[in-house]
Amino acid sequence: MCAAIAAARHGVKVALMQDRPVLGGNASSEVRMWICGAHGEDNRETGIIEEIELENRYRNPLRNYSLWDSVLYEKVRFEPNITLLLNCTCNSLTMDGDRITSVKGWQLTTQTWHTVEASLFADCSGDSILAPLSGAAVRVGREARAEFDEDIEPEVGDKKTMGMSCLIQARETTRPQAFIAPTWAYVYESCDDLPHRGHDILTTNFWWIELGGEQDSIYDTEMIRDELLKVAFGVWDHVKNRCAHNAHRVDNWVLDWVGFLPGKRESRRYEGDVIMTQNDVRAEGRFEDLVAYGGWTMDDHHPAGFDFPGEPTIFHPAPSPFGIPYRALYSRSVANLFCAGRNISVTHAAMSATRVMATCALVGQAAGTAAALATREHALPRDVYEHQVAELQATLMDDDCYLPWQTRTIPPLTQKAQLTASEGDPEPLRNGLDRPINGADNGWTGSPGAWVQLEFEEAHRVTRLRFVFDSDLNRSGHNSVAAYPLDMEPVGPPETLVRAFRIESLDEDGMWSTIAREDNNYQRLVRFDIDVTTRALRLVPEATWGAADAHIFAWEVS
Repeated sequence: MCAAIAAARHGVKVALMQDRPVLGGNASSEVRMWICGAHGEDNRETGIIEEIELENRYRNPLRNYSLWDSVLYEKVRFEPNITLLLNCTCNSLTMDGDRITSVKGWQLTTQTWHTVEASLFADCSGDSILAPLSGAAVRVGREARAEFDEDIEPEVGDKKTMGMSCLIQARETTRPQAFIAPTWAYVYESCDDLPHRGHDILTTNFWWIELGGEQDSIYDTEMIRDELLKVAFGVWDHVKNRCAHNAHRVDNWVLDWVGFLPGKRESRRYEGDVIMTQNDVRAEGRFEDLVAYGGWTMDDHHPAGFDFPGEPTIFHPAPSPFGIPYRALYSRSVANLFCAGRNISVTHAAMSATRVMATCALVGQAAGTAAALATREHALPRDVYEHQVAELQATLMDDDCYLPWQTRTIPPLTQKAQLTASEGDPEPLRNGLDRPINGADNGWTGSPGAWVQLEFEEAHRVTRLRFVFDSDLNRSGHNSVAAYPLDMEPVGPPETLVRAFRIESLDEDGMWSTIAREDNNYQRLVRFDIDVTTRALRLVPEATWGAADAHIFAWEVS
């Protein structure tokens, strides 16, 4: 999604072929894994993924999955440059030498074959469907420890992966509810049958209902799904009818939903010009071509999953943030093929940290933006690395993608303007850092009605305004929940966001007038296209979503 949206917004015609009826992959209503990302203060991912999550908080306060699906749908379906092909399964392609020329998919709902011809392709399918069709080099499973000197890997490499999960969700009602398990469900008589698997319905999303890492994580999916369903219904039977710790406390709860589409963690990974390793993660990934970042620990699930009686996962330490290089986002063997998501060019160990969805979203936005730059120059993915990395990084930062250890370039007109404010120090607004970093706030704080002004030596034509507001990067809560209690608190736009603001312009006669305003903003990154000749511009925040003061990280004109 993020790859398609980013490419489309930068002027590229995009076809998005998706084999499911909804968008979002593991975050969709079909799987229902909440979005996870980088640990640590002020490390939340921004850019398109933050735009989507803020839209959801505004429109979907009780975090209903049908509304969430609609948020994802509208971001793609109503993007002018995207042709969306839902329920369409890619199953063949054509090539010219080392380049893909077209892909073909069967759309189940219309009983139609769709052929998509393009100069560039991006495989964000997780299972890397274009790899076996094109012959692209891929990896599956765990590398031998010695291959990349990764001390968390096994001595001997294998094809084992992390497993897949069928999640379950529960809902509280106003009266006692019975549950009758299907006869084919497994039976777990006591908590001893679920060692190291916490099953309090308010504190877990049952991610540990996981199998398949010792089988083929693609070809055995249907068989694994059957086993997962036996486990899932058996686990709820235990929670509801057999768990001594839950006695009476779950009387009013019902099993509200069971996932019949397994959520996958790992299968094929493309080989790019760089294969990112465990050691790169631990060294903070300070690549010259850094275009995204992670910050999840190396969270390596045991291949046996639920069948393993010990701890189901090991959290190997990793810094937050760590950088991800552009050279891991395209195939080394198919010249016009990008990749994004959990299938990028990483080892199994590094993938255990890069696979979470917020990280995948950043990678997708980077790949889509790179595709737009490559299209403009009639270039290939590798050409972008050789000639356009600096432009790619600058474009991503302008689109509010944080790149650790990088500073965004400020437009010249903003740089040379006299920057003043009615209160507080406004200079951080043009320091190129759009979030707090290492204790530095990097923002301006002012009371509603205060103003920040950019004054020019002479009248200038201004056509673009850019703002970055505070969306509370440390806010709690996910885009979705695993259990729905009766007293569940609704969410909404972060209180720190500026809700209403206006822009005033000073004309050559010394008169101020309002040239733009917004009364219901709920986004972090806001841009206006205008056309005004002015001697000075003022930003006047008028209201927030609850905070006493307005907090702003960037205000620029060009």
